[in-house]
Amino acid sequence: MPSPVTEGHESDLAHRWQQLDGWLKQHETFWRPVPFSQPNPEWLTEAPELAEWLLGLPEDDCEYWQDHPATFAAQASRYLPELASWPELVQLPSLAGEQPADQTTLPEIRAVDMPGRKRLQAGAFTAAASPLNGPVLDWCCGKGHLARTLAGQGATPVTGFEWDPALVADGNRLADHYRDPVTIRQQDVMASDLHWPDGYQGVALHACGDLHRQWLVRGTEAHAPRLVLSPCCYQRTRAPVHQPLSRFVGHQENRLVVDTGVLKLAVQETVTAPARERRQSAKVRAWRLGFDALQRELGGVDEYLPVPSHPGWLNREDFEAFCRWAADKKGLALPASVDWAHWLAEGERLWQQVRRLELLRHVFRRPLELWLVLDYALFLEEQGYTVRLGTFCERALTPRNLLLDAVKRKR
Repeated sequence: MPSPVTEGHESDLAHRWQQLDGWLKQHETFWRPVPFSQPNPEWLTEAPELAEWLLGLPEDDCEYWQDHPATFAAQASRYLPELASWPELVQLPSLAGEQPADQTTLPEIRAVDMPGRKRLQAGAFTAAASPLNGPVLDWCCGKGHLARTLAGQGATPVTGFEWDPALVADGNRLADHYRDPVTIRQQDVMASDLHWPDGYQGVALHACGDLHRQWLVRGTEAHAPRLVLSPCCYQRTRAPVHQPLSRFVGHQENRLVVDTGVLKLAVQETVTAPARERRQSAKVRAWRLGFDALQRELGGVDEYLPVPSHPGWLNREDFEAFCRWAADKKGLALPASVDWAHWLAEGERLWQQVRRLELLRHVFRRPLELWLVLDYALFLEEQGYTVRLGTFCERALTPRNLLLDAVKRKR
């Protein structure tokens, strides 16, 4: 059983990463194929008992297991025994801290323009990071909601970096109005001439891809005394293939190789989406699959045809309207007569199959995310930091709940 990563020993971090790397490579055949574009992956014939069980799951089970991956992994391990190790592979300590999150959350009356869930996430992050006394740099801070939350718990002064001038202006107005010791500066965090303020600790809550990778590099180069990160959207990077940050991972010749398309798997979770949004998403995905089945038939080529994101007004239309829009976007001529009911039914059938295949694929989301973040932890350790890796809140508040807390070791 892998020990929780609480002490930043290189051997522990490296061993944990190696376990995940080997486990993910062992099961690539189950998570590499994207069911939406490849609804009949090869493993269906290679593991027929697993396929029969999965495709025969009742609707209620699908709804439940979508939000309970640990329970699903336990059930699926009857057909894929290696899934029994899933809970141990993803086990992490809670870093929520001793102070309750409701005491570190910005009061609603002060949380102007701040969605409720974001307010709670910032409060939970602050509780986990506390005490965070002294100067702090908030990376990609938007209107400074996290910065103002931190300022209320002893972080002072707080400087925010944000590239959007409108958000900078709004954030500084809010800070002035509530007399928070927060200053937001317009700054492109990817700029080569960026200066990390001397002696400042760094925080980043749900910074995406290259933005949080840049934060890791710039923060360590500046010898920031403490760095606290909750990463997100790993796929938002200029590099077509994932590039590790740590020397340890970079030197592993036979390591797992993933592109940005695969990295999307790590963040494909809708646990926080309202039921109405889930129903809308399911309807549109069935439409897309129905259109794809139609275009395969018309073109005589059994290959997935990517269709761009659709405009919101189409959600209020029907399947035929969606198909005509998609055909126009892809330059596909539709025949004068189309059996729309048939292709809609085919799309709905395919969606029921796809969502069941996704249950299995999504079991590999958290292991893949940990595989990515352990590389960050190893990088921080190599740069002279003591690292804690855990969670800062429950998954129901946000599935992107991983937290890296790194303190610079004294020489």
